[in-house]
Amino acid sequence: MKKKFSNIKVCAFDAYGTCFDINSAAETIKNKIGKSWLDFSNTWRTTQLEYTWLRTLMKKHADFWKITKDSLNYSMKIHNINTKYQKELLSLYKNLSVYPELKQTLQELKRKKIKTCILSNGTPSLLKHLVNNANIENLFDSIISIEKIKIYKPDPKVYKLVTDRFKCKPSQVCFLSSNSWDVVGSGLYGFQSIWVNRANKIFDNLDYYPKATFKNLYELNKFI
Repeated sequence: MKKKFSNIKVCAFDAYGTCFDINSAAETIKNKIGKSWLDFSNTWRTTQLEYTWLRTLMKKHADFWKITKDSLNYSMKIHNINTKYQKELLSLYKNLSVYPELKQTLQELKRKKIKTCILSNGTPSLLKHLVNNANIENLFDSIISIEKIKIYKPDPKVYKLVTDRFKCKPSQVCFLSSNSWDVVGSGLYGFQSIWVNRANKIFDNLDYYPKATFKNLYELNKFI
């Protein structure tokens, strides 16, 4: 069994794909979209991320909601999905399903007196709505959005938002993300980073490997 993490003061969670199911919007109306709904959802997500990276590189910031709408419009064209579903998909994206183990995981961390936060590309209003909709708003000590600095992950300045907020060292932060590039970015900053690999993917070759790999968030409390 892997060793438990030590000297952890903060557990920081990525939001999209880690706490909330990014495919749930398309899945909810898959009967309308058709059998390729998951391919469409993956295109939407991939394009959304690419737009965050490109806008950061170009120094042409737009908030995450605009990027979400722009990437949806592009993805619907790619997959020949009727644009009449665009408004419905955007509404569903604001109310993504929460992964069932999140609440219990956060409750256990609170019991252990470990601070918790979300660190996300999402706008403050989007994140607040997701957290309130899942009835877990009292289980996070802070909701941290990149909008404070208007630079997207995985820029080191994003991860510094956590250490600044909690006045701690990077090594005192356990960070969890379903995105391997996010795990790499946070790990290179100095976090003890965990990959939440729900879909049996292959980790990227980017000079950092996670401290642990979990299938879901339930596993966290075995190590902290």
